[in-house]
Amino acid sequence: MLDKLEAIRLRYNDVSEELMQPDVMSDLKRYKSLNKEYKDLGKIVVEYRNYQQVLSNIENARQVISTEKDEDFREMAKAELDELGPEQDRLEAAIKNLLIPKDPNDSKDVIMEIRAGAGGDEAALFAGDLQRMYLRFAEKQGWKMELVDAMEGTAGGYKEIILAVKGEDVYGKLKFESGVHRVQRVPATETQGRIHTSVASVVVMPEAEEFDIDLDMNDIRKDLFMSSGPGGQSVNTTYSAVRLTHLPTGLVAQCQDQKSQLKNFDKALQVLRSRIFEIELAKKNEAEGAIRKSMIGSGDRSDKVRTYNYPQGRVTDHRIGYTVHNLPSVMDGNVDDFVENLRIAESAERLKVGVS
Repeated sequence: MLDKLEAIRLRYNDVSEELMQPDVMSDLKRYKSLNKEYKDLGKIVVEYRNYQQVLSNIENARQVISTEKDEDFREMAKAELDELGPEQDRLEAAIKNLLIPKDPNDSKDVIMEIRAGAGGDEAALFAGDLQRMYLRFAEKQGWKMELVDAMEGTAGGYKEIILAVKGEDVYGKLKFESGVHRVQRVPATETQGRIHTSVASVVVMPEAEEFDIDLDMNDIRKDLFMSSGPGGQSVNTTYSAVRLTHLPTGLVAQCQDQKSQLKNFDKALQVLRSRIFEIELAKKNEAEGAIRKSMIGSGDRSDKVRTYNYPQGRVTDHRIGYTVHNLPSVMDGNVDDFVENLRIAESAERLKVGVS
């Protein structure tokens, strides 16, 4: 492990020097790639330096114990050694975790789509509850969540809502939210007090940057229409809403959230690019055959991933068999336990199959 860590330290230094070169700074694609590598390697190098310091302190303490004649000094060294042993174990575990091959898209921002499924008005209300849950979670993480497009439900909530989430390690923490979320509760419209089951689907896509997808603008049809939702005086008076169709795939993305046609175009293009990137990513995962078909699920939007049972105050993630009994807290954005356990499951699978 030490040889591998030393090689990483040397590469970290090389990348640091490369980032200062004028030709790199003028090449945006290369600069972004190197900057990401620099940050990723930096996390390992910091722990490696801490590990080296602990090993040095352990060696010094052992030297004192074996050579020092003063009993007080020997006892102090033994006490220090007792503290350094667990710290060495902790750092070794942390470094091994950092050395596990990571999903290269984990650091990306995401496009999140939440759609009401079976259950009528109750499904739309549940989609709204999920949107609020993720908004609260994003706030706790220090992320920024922006509305791209939305279709409200007739009784509240959303038939469909599309969001852009930006921040640190967003895809890495949200990617396993993709799939079917099921709610069991008594709807407000239910007069008999019967428990109904409704579902909403969540799709989390890594936000594709321009150099991720070679998108030919000649393959995109642009249609303009009047906005039909909140937006101030310009709603239904100007053709500011934008719908983009990718002709080779038939994929469609639209945005009407902004008053500016240009801003709506940029947001719609962002969603379209990410949807195309998701298709390419699914093909790659299929070819590699690996992780998303393991215990953490395929990531497919048809997979039932989680159940929210209101009468019992219970939330269960079916992929890892993990259950908590604090549903109100979860719906208030405290989904950290699920995120962490799913990430642990992913790390275990990556370590097992050796996928990078």
